[in-house]
Amino acid sequence: MQAKINSFFKPSSSSSIAASVTTDTDDGLAVWENNRNAIVNTYQRRSAITERSEVLKGCIEKTLKKGSSSVPKNHKKKRNYTQFHLELGQSDFLLRHCAECGAKYAPGDELDEKNHQSFHKDYMYGLPFKGWQNEKAFTSPLFIKNRIVMVSENDSPAHRNKVQEVVKMMEVELGEDWILHQHCKVYLFISSQRISGCLVAEPIKEAFKLIASPDDERQLQKESSSSPSTSIQFGNIVLQREVSKRCRTSDDRLDNGVIVCEEEAKPAVCGIRAIWVSPSNRRKGIATWLLDTTRLTTLANYLKQLSW
Repeated sequence: MQAKINSFFKPSSSSSIAASVTTDTDDGLAVWENNRNAIVNTYQRRSAITERSEVLKGCIEKTLKKGSSSVPKNHKKKRNYTQFHLELGQSDFLLRHCAECGAKYAPGDELDEKNHQSFHKDYMYGLPFKGWQNEKAFTSPLFIKNRIVMVSENDSPAHRNKVQEVVKMMEVELGEDWILHQHCKVYLFISSQRISGCLVAEPIKEAFKLIASPDDERQLQKESSSSPSTSIQFGNIVLQREVSKRCRTSDDRLDNGVIVCEEEAKPAVCGIRAIWVSPSNRRKGIATWLLDTTRLTTLANYLKQLSW
């Protein structure tokens, strides 16, 4: 049996509940409904300051959830556009290989192309060099506007750091981690405020003399002895004799391109560890001048040590 509808509008109190239980002891459904609908709400008045702070806090949380920031966006800011490319089967789509300097770079990338241009110029013409105040320079009448600067292990760190930059450029062609060590002397060829040549020398105590090939010996003999005349004159008639070239023997072919040294070591003072000239300055006698300067300075230092 359901309770009367008036019981739902009566105030919920412990006395009324107890009375209903006593009057309707057999009606368990009425007791369950009375207990279920007994709701007690308590309210506490808050101050106006706390209400405002909570309202502001709720507004800020909502804006953060939406991803909007309090700082207004600047719509006039310059946009950075990315350049895209079309792959149509190009062999150098990702990286392009420079045939002159050997560097690889990404075409279309502004920073990568700028780095390639800088490296290409340094490799082809030499590293920039404005000169030092205290430098050991050597000049030659063959190279009036150029000079050779020597750097040793006792020089300042700025000089040795510049040598390291040149050695890194040399390693592109000659290989890494073997050109320079602590006791080396470095000779730099300076031309148009650029280091376009470098020679690395090291002190040694002995060396093995090279054996000249038969072709070199014949060339020396031809240069030393005067060549016989190939023309015969009879009055106003001149007869030219044809010279046939001699075929090379098997011994000559075996020595072609092979470097042969003597078995017995000879005392020596200086050894050439590496020599390099920038590609645009090759075939101009720069390497020969570097070798001659190294030979003269080493001989002068050796004679000073003997005099002491």
